[in-house]
Amino acid sequence: MPATDAILARYQAESEERAQFMEGLVAQAEKEERDLNPQEMEMLTRTRERIHEINNQVEPLREAAQISRLSRERRALIAQELAHPRAGQAPQQMEYRSAGEYVCDYWRARCGQEDAQQRLDLFERAASHQTTADNPGLLPEQIILPVVNWIDTARPTISALGPRALPSGSWARPQITQHTSVAVQSAEKGELVSQKMVIGKVPVTAKTYGGYVNVSRQNVDWSVPAIMDLVINDLASQYAIQTEAAVAAALVAGATAGPTLPTGANTVQQIVAAFWGAAGSVYTATHGIGGVFAVTGPDMLGIIGPVFPPINPQNGFGSGFNASNFGQGLVGNVAGIPLYVSAAMPADTIIVMSQAAAEVYEDRIGALQVIEPSVLGVQVAYAGYLAELILLATGIIKIVKTP
Repeated sequence: MPATDAILARYQAESEERAQFMEGLVAQAEKEERDLNPQEMEMLTRTRERIHEINNQVEPLREAAQISRLSRERRALIAQELAHPRAGQAPQQMEYRSAGEYVCDYWRARCGQEDAQQRLDLFERAASHQTTADNPGLLPEQIILPVVNWIDTARPTISALGPRALPSGSWARPQITQHTSVAVQSAEKGELVSQKMVIGKVPVTAKTYGGYVNVSRQNVDWSVPAIMDLVINDLASQYAIQTEAAVAAALVAGATAGPTLPTGANTVQQIVAAFWGAAGSVYTATHGIGGVFAVTGPDMLGIIGPVFPPINPQNGFGSGFNASNFGQGLVGNVAGIPLYVSAAMPADTIIVMSQAAAEVYEDRIGALQVIEPSVLGVQVAYAGYLAELILLATGIIKIVKTP
């Protein structure tokens, strides 16, 4: 393959891979009915800029490839004309246009026509067969894109709570620990009840999550698709997995024990009763402040999904679930409560909570790079700060399935 065609093929493959990557980011956000988060916007911008750079490189290369291709075709045509047998010379090869033409020559040869016999001999001459095993150096290794990746970077629990900007320095969240009091007056001119308001503070400590990889300059320059983008995207994916796990673990650890689902397959009435009971406890704790949602792990889909078919009667308890839609993120609702699936949730556990009962704060640093000239290396890191805060444990109810 000519060098120009090879680099055009590489650019085309990289452009298609990056376009599919951008489509995947947007599709995930659309599936979860949300805006693109800062991490996704950062990756989308970087990918779009790279595609623009590739397009600027492709146009002049494509023109050069076309000129080179026309030149090769012209040389091949001239060589073919020069190789055509001149008058009086014997042909070097014989090709019959049809089976009928071959049969006619066969009959003429049996009748003694010498020229027909010569054509048959030329056609049936034993040929040396050339196969791909004889020229491995001309067969470039093909890489089928995109790169297979089994990581789901969605953060359903964090997305449901809505991450907030992380303030700088040491800080705390104010919270009312004692309200004022109002009661019935004991009698005319009787003294009213009096109670002061007490506002305490809940300290918040942010943790740093991050990782890094040292990539050789040769790997950066020669890899197709570009290794640097793959490494950065994978670091960002691992960051998403770790932060989602941290928030899910904090919510489960700080939750209040709620209903229990009995052993074995559960009926729709048992599941709905557990959700209603948890929702009632959440409302009692929060007095209706904040939206109510539920989060569970993938293992509970086999318990919840079968009892909520996708086509329900008018008196059904929910809109139903489709197995093809299962994945991290919003998958449906039970008794009107949105149900999210997160791989970070422990087995046999569902939490039903109010958005006012917990908060998440995040400051994403993103990708950082530094060059090591002495070893021709590029060190790339990805990091961010995250803080999860439980404001009201009684506003988070844990439903447990008995094994």
